[in-house]
Formats: sequence, structure tokens, C-alpha cells
Amino acid sequence: MKKSTISINGMTLPVITVQTAVVGSGAASLNAAVHLNRLGNEDVLIVTDGMGGGTSNNTGSDKQTYYKLSLYGDGADCPHEMAHSLFDGGAMHGDIALIEAQLSANSFCNLVNLGVAFPHDMYGGFVGYKTDHDPRQRATSAGPKTSMLMFQALAAEVKRRNIAIQDRTQVISLITDGDGAEKRVIGMVSLELDKLEEENFGLLIINTENVVYGTGGPAILYADSVYPQVHTGATGVALEAGAVAQNCTEWQYGIASKGFRWNLSGTYQQVLPRYISTNQDGSDEREFLSDYIKSTEKLLECIFLKGYQWPFDPRKIKSFGSSIVDLLVYYEIAVKNRSVYMDFLHNPLMMPRIDESMMVPEVYEYLKKSNAMQDLPIERLAHMNMPAIELYQENGIDLFKEPLEIAVSAQHNNGGLKGNIWWESNLRHLFPVGEVNGSHGVYRPGGSALNSGQCGSLRAAQYINARYHATPQNEDDFTAKAEEQISAKIDEIHKLLNAKTCNIIKYRTELQHEMSRLGAYVRSAENSDELLKFINEKLQEWEKTGIDNPTGLPYAFKNKCAVTTALVYVSAFKEYIGKGGVSRGSYLIANTAGEPVFEGKDDKFIFDADKMTEVICESKLNADNTVEHKWVERRQIPPADAWYETAWAKYRNGEIFD
Repeated sequence: MKKSTISINGMTLPVITVQTAVVGSGAASLNAAVHLNRLGNEDVLIVTDGMGGGTSNNTGSDKQTYYKLSLYGDGADCPHEMAHSLFDGGAMHGDIALIEAQLSANSFCNLVNLGVAFPHDMYGGFVGYKTDHDPRQRATSAGPKTSMLMFQALAAEVKRRNIAIQDRTQVISLITDGDGAEKRVIGMVSLELDKLEEENFGLLIINTENVVYGTGGPAILYADSVYPQVHTGATGVALEAGAVAQNCTEWQYGIASKGFRWNLSGTYQQVLPRYISTNQDGSDEREFLSDYIKSTEKLLECIFLKGYQWPFDPRKIKSFGSSIVDLLVYYEIAVKNRSVYMDFLHNPLMMPRIDESMMVPEVYEYLKKSNAMQDLPIERLAHMNMPAIELYQENGIDLFKEPLEIAVSAQHNNGGLKGNIWWESNLRHLFPVGEVNGSHGVYRPGGSALNSGQCGSLRAAQYINARYHATPQNEDDFTAKAEEQISAKIDEIHKLLNAKTCNIIKYRTELQHEMSRLGAYVRSAENSDELLKFINEKLQEWEKTGIDNPTGLPYAFKNKCAVTTALVYVSAFKEYIGKGGVSRGSYLIANTAGEPVFEGKDDKFIFDADKMTEVICESKLNADNTVEHKWVERRQIPPADAWYETAWAKYRNGEIFD
């Protein structure tokens, strides 16, 4: 790594020249840095706006799941079986599914060896359980904070290996060179957050051969969100540079707490809490699920099933499936403007206790086997999962004393930036890893995102080590190619500082509110049109939303990232609906030609068979802020027909990287 300076527009700017820059400090980014170092690449720099500030270190659930190949018992499992579990969710490339399956055991054992305490039995077997969209018992967990433990183990390894970290640094632009298929990333423009008031506004230029881009999902888009407040994502920065996205329509939404953002899955639901709503001032408390679910047995079953059917799923609405709970929560909040809570201090319907006669066998047997037949939900939760209560206590919420405010919130983006089988973008030398990579399709097994992030970052490191280990270009050549793009960013900064108004906070909150209102888990052609009109107005407005001083630059550039991402994503929503897309994944498509869900309600939704699982929508942002979409057939799972001697030869001579 080399440090120097360049002069652009009369401004002296620091430059770091490094072979590979890893952006972000989540589990995927840190894993890429560790593997690069392990493979002998020492010229690596982690660039992050806050070490430990991403989703990996700040999210979880009652029992956060890691999805992997089965490593226990006598049940048959193999990489192709797991690949089909991923692929069968629809709109996912088969070769990517196979890679995530075949590298699953490797990646999982790497975490175990780094110290993540995944439980095993006395014989060393990693016992599993079934998670959503999982036909086998592949899931495991290290507790409510699995991804946090992964981050901590990987961060400790980064420190042990003395891998350099450029902390408190926000990337605001990717610097590119070339055109078409030859276009590649050669560097980045960033802001050093502790130097914003210096003459050069804290600008830091990075000259690099490769960028591993682990910036997480576009958490900034929604007001109702499970993503931690500290995490925003940076998908828009890559889109603006010309990176192609895919499956932007595919999100995962679910019931989560609002004040402290946390998934309310597993035992939070299986202890059968009471769902209530109130007016905004707290008056008129009432249970609302029973207005539509008249059977006590069915009511308890729906709540219970939200435990392991946590993501909102249109297939689980009809015949009073578990996702009816999410939809009823939506009506209370979005339509009736009420606040909704989960109450662990009382049983549903204010029953003094719940007994076998009120429950379907599945619910009763689960609680009975768990020795969780106590009178009240809070007592059952304390017995089965006290850490789930302590987690809220750590964040100022006492479930022994108060109900928990909830909403149906954005939790994970199954789409994102396109990557090939080595996780390389269409922009050469750019490797999106972790959630920012759109490798998932419509449905995915719970916990598969953690596996995907580890497998993808390993693949990126392997390819960089094999093919992209050249020394970065010299300073003069880099400056000649980058000067115009750096100068454009400086011009944007001056426009922000010279604008007459200052409303960057309002700008973001308005965008997030409209995305949650019109572009979340209930969508329509009309809503998409209204939302696109709003987003385009916001895009035109961006440079006019000035800042009082340079300390507002990071917030302002994240606003631009947000509105750019929203433009591409909502354009994809409209494209999908226009092609006849139906309710699927974790969202509903509203249409007057559809079917009603409830008697007495006018809302109708399209529930036809999904005919688009074999194609993937790729989306590209053009320089004029138009978005073009291309539908491609998904690649099938490659056959398992390799011959060892041939495979060995291809491995030895490096053909596997061709």
C-alpha cells in the first residue's frame, strides 16, 4: 500500500494505492479480506464508514439461522440436493445455487475453526433443524446473534493477520475506465468522515486493481425496516457507475419491532402473544386478529406458525394461512392509521390460560415437548428463550412490563447487483459480495444469506488471487483516467454547499415513507407509477437540497445513493407488473381483476400461477437516469458428471478460472 497526493481543480487530494480494496466491514467483506490474505495477498485494505456498523454486527432474531449442507445424522444430503433447495425458489441461476451448496461445508467449518460457537453434540455432530423453505434439517444457529458472532470472529482474524483498515471512510463514487464489456473499476472517491471540514472536504482517492464490494442491502430505502439504523447500504453508488442489477423486485418482509429493530420470529411467536392495536394516542386498545379469524384454534395456529413461517408469503394467505397475520397488521397500520403491538403479558382473547382443547396438535405438541405450558406468553418465553427477553432489556424495552410495537418491515433484499460464478460484476474487477449481490431468487431458505455471503466472498478472493493480482497502475496513468470523474464529484460538493435550501433529513424521510407506503409488500401498477413520478422529482431535486457545512456531505451523498437505488428498483417493480407478474415471494400485486382476501374488503390481488420463475430481470441505470431492463433465462444447475483426473488437470493448470 502506498500513500501520495494528486492535484485536481487546484485542490490537493490524498491518494492510497492498493492492489485490492474491500469496501464494508460485514461478515462477507471481512471473509474476503481474510481469504485474500490467507492466499498470500498482503496488499489489501478494508475501507469502511464504521467498523462493525453493518447489518452483520447489528441484527439477529430469536435464534438467528445459518443455512448449510447437512452435517449430522443418517439422512441423505449432498450439494446437488441443497442446490435444488436454493434453485427451486425460482429466478435463481443454477450454477450459483450449486456453488453456494458445494462451498457450504467449507465456509461453515471455516467459521467454526475461527471460533463461532455453533452447537454440536458429544460426538461432534452439528445437529440441525428445519427453517422456512427448507426440505431438510440444514439450519443451525449460534443463538440470537449468530451474524454478530461471525463478525467478531472474522474481525479478530483480520486483526491477527494485520490487515489494514481505513475506518471512518465513506465511498461516494466508483472510478471506471473503458466502455461496454471492457469497462472496469480502477478506483474510488471517498470521504474521510473525521476530515470533512478540511479544505479538501475530507476527499480521499483510492487507486486500486480490484474492489470487493460488501456494502450490504439497500437498507436506506424503507421507513419500516428491520435493518439497523447504522446501516444504509451503497447499492446506488455501483448502479451509478454502470453495474447491472438483477431481481430488484425480490425482497423479504416480516413482522419486526419498531423502536429497537429486531425480527420477531421463532419463540416470539410460538409462545402465542396477543396482538393488539390502538389509536396513535394509545386509546381504544383492541384485539384485531379475531375480527377476521373467528376460530380460536385457527387464531392460535396462525400466530404460532409465524414462528417458522416468518417471512410474509402470499401463498400463506388463503384459507387463513399464517401470513394473514402480516396482512391484518398492514391494514391496521397503513389503512386505519393505528399502532400495532405484540403483548406478552396476556394470552390472545384475554384467556387466563391456554390448554390442549384450544390448539391444533402441532401447536400443543410443540409447547408440551418444550415444557412450555405456563399460563402466560411471557412465562412461556422466559422458560424457552430467556435471551430473547434479555435482548430487549439490553435495549431499554422490558417485555415483563410493556407491549412491543411492531410493523411489517423490510428485512432482506433477495436481489441486488449481478455477479458471475466468481461474484464479479459486469464492471470488471468489481466483486459484489454479501447481500449487495443479488444471487437469491424469489424464495430462499432462512439463513441461506449468511451462507451465500461466506461462499461468494471466498469465490471473489480465489479469482482475484488467480487472475487479478497485477500491481495497480502508476499514479500518473491513474490520474489521467480518473481526473474528470473526480472533478465531477468536487463540482457536486460545491453545488450542495452553494444551494439555498437545507432539507436533507426531510428529503430522506419523505423518500423512505413513500417507499414503505407504495413500494413494499403491497404493490400495484398505479402505485409504481405514482412512486416513480415522486422519485424522479426527488432525483431532480437532489443538488438543490443543500447543506449548511461540509459535515452534511456524507448524509447528502447517501441520499443520492438512496434515490438512485429507488429509481432502479421501482422501475423493476413496474416492469415486472407490466409483464403480468403475480403476487409471489414476499409481496402482493394488487389489481381490480384479482381475488379478494377478506369478505367486505375491496382489495383484490393477483394469485395466478407464477410463470416467471425461469427468467431473471436484469436492470441497468443509464447516464440520463432512464432504466433499461432485460429478461434472461436462468442458467440450470450443472450436472455432476466430472471425472476426477480431468478435474484435477483443469485445477492444476488454472482452467477453472476461464
